Amino acid sequence: MYQRLSAILFPVMTLLFVGSIYWGYQELQEKNSILIKAENQYQRAFHELSYNMEQLHDQLGHTLAVNSTSNNYHRKSLVNVWRLTSDAQGKINQLPLTLLPFNKTEDFLARIASFTYRTAVRDLNKEPLTKDEYETMKTLYAKSEEITKDLQGMQSKVLQNNLRWMDVESALATEQSTRDNTIIDGFKMVDKKVEAYPEINWGPSVSAMFERRSITMLSGTPVTAQDIQQKAAQFLGVSDPGRIKVAENGQSTEYASFTASLEREGGHVQLDYSKKGGQLLRFMDHRAIGAKSVSLSEAEQKARGFLDEHGFASMTAVSYDNYGDTANISFVPKQGNVLIYPDKLTVKVGLDNGDVVGMQAEQYALEHKERKLSKPTMSEAEARKVLNPEFKLMKTREALIKNELSEEVLCYEYTGRINGHLYRIFVNADNGIEEAIEKIPGMGEKQEK
Repeated sequence: MYQRLSAILFPVMTLLFVGSIYWGYQELQEKNSILIKAENQYQRAFHELSYNMEQLHDQLGHTLAVNSTSNNYHRKSLVNVWRLTSDAQGKINQLPLTLLPFNKTEDFLARIASFTYRTAVRDLNKEPLTKDEYETMKTLYAKSEEITKDLQGMQSKVLQNNLRWMDVESALATEQSTRDNTIIDGFKMVDKKVEAYPEINWGPSVSAMFERRSITMLSGTPVTAQDIQQKAAQFLGVSDPGRIKVAENGQSTEYASFTASLEREGGHVQLDYSKKGGQLLRFMDHRAIGAKSVSLSEAEQKARGFLDEHGFASMTAVSYDNYGDTANISFVPKQGNVLIYPDKLTVKVGLDNGDVVGMQAEQYALEHKERKLSKPTMSEAEARKVLNPEFKLMKTREALIKNELSEEVLCYEYTGRINGHLYRIFVNADNGIEEAIEKIPGMGEKQEK
């Protein structure tokens, strides 16, 4: 009996054993194939990064080499620098450097891209390159040469020593010692050099773009946890402030704030306030939201009533986004007849009963102020002439927006339809330039109708 059983089982076990070996071999082959593809991608991205930096350095040199009055060439050359910088940033994002500090170099490239783009898009015939901008480009030319040489040195070592990027990824992921890793050491050296660069004059527009906005920019005196308890109790309509718990965040930093929370039936409510000035930054009601039964129009009315009740009066709804059982409605204040877009805040409404379940007001807190608005140089009819003849105009308003240079500009806001969609086109009220164009999403189209 045992002989018969073994005669049957032995071939079966042999087949299973051989099958498992074959399966393991196949798995190993597939894994190796994936690793080879990843390694090839990393190698290509790294060598293209080195090439892009070399080309960027050369293009900056071309810009400096021509006559200061060669505005057309300057524009073309600066656009090329912007393109090459963007390509270099893309190649960095393809490398396994997520866990490696390389942010200084990435920030440096981002500033080059912003500086060259913002300089190229302006009318250089009316506003040619300034002396300061020439000096900035000379600095960028010199610094880009340093980065290029360092990357080329790393490139030579990678090729000579047949170094693998998969080893870099593995070392970073497992937090192993990387003292002898040429690639990681090279990138750390580049980033350290960039960090040590003296302050570069990027100009006001680029500096404003990269300026870290923190609550220290707010006006007012610092408040205490007890002050926040009182504010939150008043906001929520709670008679006993002691029910509200307050925690301080980022103590002794530029992001110091307070979080007030209240446990109540159906969930808990959370409010964030700035420590400086005690201004409300955001509100969240973490409750379960039921089936949709409220229209977008009703939700807007509820949101508007909520804002009026809490001191945000005379706000105008400018955009609507429907996310299933909730709606996000963005509002901006009016100064006279002008919509102030930099002071935007967003209200989140539950579409089960129309109650407000959230508000993002950080941008409003940082930007809101009384502005001295000048009168438009152009009439609305004159500015309208720049619109596409096929644009079916539905509504016109005056609006203050921030343009690509982070400058506040007074515009005529034209809402209309073209190519089957609704758009907002913001035309500068002083020079007739189209400053911004926004496509209004589907729910916004219903509202605009």
